[in-house]
Amino acid sequence: MNDLVTAINGIIWSPALIALCLGVGLYFSLRSRFLQVRHVREMTRLMLEGKSSEQGVSSFQALTMTLAGRVGTGNIAGVATAITFGGPGAVFWMWVVAFLGASSAFVESTLGQVYKEQIGKQYRGGPAFYIEKGLGIKWYAWTFAIATVFATGLLLPGVQANSIAEGLKTAVGIDPNVTAAVLAIALAFIIFGGVKRIATFAELVVPFMALGYIVVACVIVFLHIEQLPAVISLIVSSAFGLDAGFGAIIGMAIMWGVKRGVYSNEAGQGTGPHASSAAEVSHPAKQGLVQGFSVYIDTLFVCSATAFMLLITGQYNVEAPDGTQMFVGVQGVAAGPGYVQTALENVMPGFGALFVAIALLFFAFTTIVAYYYIAETNIAYMDRHARHPWLNFALKIAIVAATVYGAVKTADVAWALGDMGVGLMAWLNIVAIVLLRNVAFKCLRDYEAQKKAGKDPVFDPVALGIKNADYWVQRNAASPTQQDSVRLDTPVK
Repeated sequence: MNDLVTAINGIIWSPALIALCLGVGLYFSLRSRFLQVRHVREMTRLMLEGKSSEQGVSSFQALTMTLAGRVGTGNIAGVATAITFGGPGAVFWMWVVAFLGASSAFVESTLGQVYKEQIGKQYRGGPAFYIEKGLGIKWYAWTFAIATVFATGLLLPGVQANSIAEGLKTAVGIDPNVTAAVLAIALAFIIFGGVKRIATFAELVVPFMALGYIVVACVIVFLHIEQLPAVISLIVSSAFGLDAGFGAIIGMAIMWGVKRGVYSNEAGQGTGPHASSAAEVSHPAKQGLVQGFSVYIDTLFVCSATAFMLLITGQYNVEAPDGTQMFVGVQGVAAGPGYVQTALENVMPGFGALFVAIALLFFAFTTIVAYYYIAETNIAYMDRHARHPWLNFALKIAIVAATVYGAVKTADVAWALGDMGVGLMAWLNIVAIVLLRNVAFKCLRDYEAQKKAGKDPVFDPVALGIKNADYWVQRNAASPTQQDSVRLDTPVK
């Protein structure tokens, strides 16, 4: 099975996908005049404004739900794996993917808001919705929805669960079977509570876990501050093949940096728009900008924290393309969370390994919860009239089973299956957002024009010539009292 999945990944993760991820991010950045730089202040302001409603969550809740999916085992085990197979230069290419990917995240999340629907009492949206309503290609939308249900409901949860189990086993010797049972119970409690419980859980846990991890990383770096310039120089030089030790693997640095960068921050992958579509905002560009900033939090902050801890302490391995060890920092430790645990244990004996295990528990578990919400949204797309309620129940059982399976299965199989799911979603979504780019950039120009005029931007798809944005047309046709109450949610500051 592992050989088959590896062969499929070789096709999905060909140089064409690497080039597509970087090329599309660069094009969107140029087209938007680098909105990820121009609007950083606006991104941070929008994160904290707005309120939830009966149908939608607040911008901040949507952000934390997205970060629950973005900030996961890829930020710890994924970074370690990228350095192992791509060298320190892979970190630089992860930064590049994050910087360029912020514009891709804006485009896809804005589109998610434009074409979202109210299904039952909740807002639902994502690539399947904007593919059908924006491109008018229903079979393509169904292909994405089906692929996403399988990827996030069956393939990806195992990666997260596996890292949790491995981390706890390394730190305190907990049997993976015990970990699997506890994860299954906790996950079932949350996902059977609906989207509001998921949003509340993410809002409470995500900021705490990310901030705590970054603080510990800063302490590690401070203890080795004299080595920081050399580490940064190593990252940059090896990224371009200028370092004598790692020059031979420049292609691997790019491939693994982009591969793990996309896996970690998910920009362009199509997962982010699901949570961002649930936000209660007055203009799609608002949540698009918030989601653009989430990529920075994931990669530039959390992934960089892991990379610096590994490189500054020298606790990492790098393999040559032929599989031989080029640099050996940790003997007998497989690529993954064990590297990071060893790095922290080296400078904080008795605490480091346990801290990473706890961080993995929070990071990866919140990601599994986010995966469930994404899969549930795509089932809601395929079953808009709720004629098959058993589908949601089957999904809940399937994702719990996938989590248990991943916790007790080997890491190689789990990661290979996860890579296959991510790559397939990325291919389908990136093509779609390229075709729909003009809609997103119309929204951006409209938002900027209204802000320049001193208004709190309100979206009118008819005035912009955007078709099939049915939710917004109905919203604007509501009574003036309802419109005013919505606009008061997001006052101008």
